[in-house]
Parts: sequence; C-alpha cells; structure tokens
Amino acid sequence: MKLFVYRLFYISYGIQRKLTRRVTVSGMVVSLLAIAAALTGSSNESMNYQIFTFLLSILIISIVSSLLFRYRFSANRSLPRFATVGVKLKYKIVIHNKSNKIQKCLKLFENFADPRPNFKDFLEALETRRARRNSFTQAFGYDRWLWLISRKQCARAFPLDLPNLAPNSKTEVIGEIIPTQRGVIRLTGMTVARPDPFGLFNACATISLPHSLLILPKLYKLPPVQLPGVKKHQSGGVALASSVGDSEEFRSLRDYRPGDSLRKIHWKSWAKVGKPIVKEEQDEFFVRHALILDTFQSVNYSEILEEAISIAASLACEVQTQESLLDLMFVGNEAYCFTFGRGLSHADKMLEILASVVACRDKSFDSIIPVVIEKLSLLSGCICIFLCWDEDRKRLVNYLKSMGIHTLVLIITDKEGKLDNFDSNSMNDQLTKFHILNLGKIQEELMHI
Repeated sequence: MKLFVYRLFYISYGIQRKLTRRVTVSGMVVSLLAIAAALTGSSNESMNYQIFTFLLSILIISIVSSLLFRYRFSANRSLPRFATVGVKLKYKIVIHNKSNKIQKCLKLFENFADPRPNFKDFLEALETRRARRNSFTQAFGYDRWLWLISRKQCARAFPLDLPNLAPNSKTEVIGEIIPTQRGVIRLTGMTVARPDPFGLFNACATISLPHSLLILPKLYKLPPVQLPGVKKHQSGGVALASSVGDSEEFRSLRDYRPGDSLRKIHWKSWAKVGKPIVKEEQDEFFVRHALILDTFQSVNYSEILEEAISIAASLACEVQTQESLLDLMFVGNEAYCFTFGRGLSHADKMLEILASVVACRDKSFDSIIPVVIEKLSLLSGCICIFLCWDEDRKRLVNYLKSMGIHTLVLIITDKEGKLDNFDSNSMNDQLTKFHILNLGKIQEELMHI
C-alpha cells in the first residue's frame, strides 16, 4: 500500500510540475469547462455541446500556436559562492536572443534538479511524523511528501517577467531565489515560456545551465557574548591548531648553546655566518574555547537539530571577531574537530562546514568524549549546544566542571522550558551556566544568554 501511494505521489508530482509550466490558470479553467460541457451535453442541438465545441476549438488553436514557437536562446547566470537561509538572494542573469525577431511577453523559470525523495526517505518520514491524521492529505502522507520535496529543493524561485528581447541582443535581468533550508541548491537550467494568443498554454524553451549553490545555516542576532574562561598556555602556539608537532612563535635568532635542540637550528643563518645559529621562540597564551554541537538523534532531520546548527553558526561568527581560538566539535559519520580564529580559518569556511552537518544516528553520545579530552588541557572554556538533557550529557558537563573548565550550556527543547529531572537554578554555579531555549522563541531567548 505504501509503495503504491509513493508511486502515485511520484507520478502525479511529475505531471503537476510539467503542467504548471505549460498550462496557465486561464488554460486550466477553460479545459475544465470544456470537460464539464462535454459530460453534460447530450446532442448537437444542446447548448452545452455548442459550448464544448467552441472551447475545444480555442484549445486546439492555442496548442497548435504554442507548438509553432521558434526560439534560439542562450543564458548565463552569476551566482555567489554562498547564500543564507531566509535571506533573499538576488543575482544577475543574461539572456541572449539569437533570433532575428523581437521576443515579447516572455517568462523565465529556474529549473531545479528533481526534488522527489526516494521510497526509503518517504517511508521514514511517514513513520516519524508527528502531525495528527485529521485530513486526507495527512492520513496518506501527502503533507510529508511536500515537506520532503521542500527540504531537498532547499529554495523557492518565482517566475520572472522578461522585458522585450531585441533581435540578436543580450538582455540583463535580476533573478531572485529565497533559500528555505541549509544544504545545496542544484539548478539544471532555465525555461523561457511564451503564452499563446489566448493566454491558455505556454510554449517552453529549455536552456541547459547546470549550477550548484551552498546554502548556509540561518544566523541569529546575538548580544555581546562574554565567553567563559581565561587565557591559557598553548604549548605549540597558534601554529599548533593548523599543523602537527610542537611549534612556537618565532622571536629572534641567537648563537647555539649546548643542550639546544637540533630541530631549532636555523640552517640558512649557519651557512651565512659559519657557526651554529638557533631560533629563539616564545610561548603563547590566549583564550581558546570549544563549541560542542550535539548531533545525536534517531531521525535524519529534526527542527531542534536545525536550530542547534543555526545557534552554533551564530556563536561561531561572534567568536570570529574576538582574539581567541574556537574548536568546533561534532560527530557525523565520524568525530570532527575544526579550529577557527586568529587568522587560521575564516568564518565562511566554518559556515560551509556547518551547512553540511548531518545527524548522527548510529553512535552514542560518548563518541564525542575523546575529541573533547584531546583538547581539554588547552581550553579556556566550553560552549555546549544540546538537543536534549540526559545522563550522558550531564556526565560530560560534570566532567568539564571537575576539570575547572568554564562552561555555557544551551539546551534546545520543544517542551516550553520543561525538562525532566532538570532544575537550572540548582545547577548554575561559578563554572557552569545553563540556558533553556524553546522552539519558536530562539531569537528572543538568545538575547538573554
């Protein structure tokens, strides 16, 4: 039964997608009226039969006219590297009319890659949805089908009315895309549509123009964030964050002294002056924080995880403006740790990583512990973004507290601030601060952290 419903949705959506471009609203109304007249007419003398004949002749003329549309177009679009969820993206499109005739009344459509989900994703969405089955579409999963399509497509683009295109000329227009989900937008090309004289059907010319665009997570406005912790000695200096080995900050050159490491010899200077010269370095002290992103859940997608990623991106962008390092830690297909700040990586790179984060469904929360322990001695403080509150997460917070690490804990919930076995007043202390963020009130409550 579920396979039949999936195939029905799959085929019907494909037909609907094509008809939306080809048939105008007026064309749909006339077609329905013609069908109704045909079903109710009983003889050649019937008024309904005459109406049917009249409407059918109009439809035939419109269809033939649309088939006679001759076109020669090419196009080019200029997209940026990134876009952000909820921020309208405007970009330049150049249309080249290669015909010897002026082209009028044209519309331009962006063609997205086929967004229809596979059967496995559809089945999982049916099993995990929370919507009440109080309508036909919910009972058969059509609401989830549309939701999956929206998620996979990641954006909306509305038809663009083109100005008159002069013969053998190029015309520049501005296109608009509204990103709705983080991920990758895949565009396959454009369609130029021209209505027939009656405005019932569109003649369509498809231009192949593949392109992809990364959609970054939504960003929240934050107050000045006073991150916890103090400066700590970094045994390898700033360079340790981007290389392997013990590397300190260079200060000067001096003569070799017995006991100096051979690794610190400056060979070029030795060759120049004829005696051993070594590099003198200094230790580095600066603030370094960990941003622990909880990705552990049983489903591929949840609104709580999306909000957690957006909060992580917002906090990480805030840290980029401060003189500190930030270690972004999370678990996807494996455990990851990326270091940003003090010139090591830019905010764009960090947002690009967060745009690709996926839920971890096959590992336990403890799999992130080794990543945290590896950096623990270097950390000044820690920010934890949790999807829930349980014993595993409580143990991690208590461990950080026992090591003297200042910790800010943000817990996202859809339970209106109520978590089982959790009392933020009794758990807040000098080292650890807790904040509960409710879905639908994230922006408001972030302003109070």
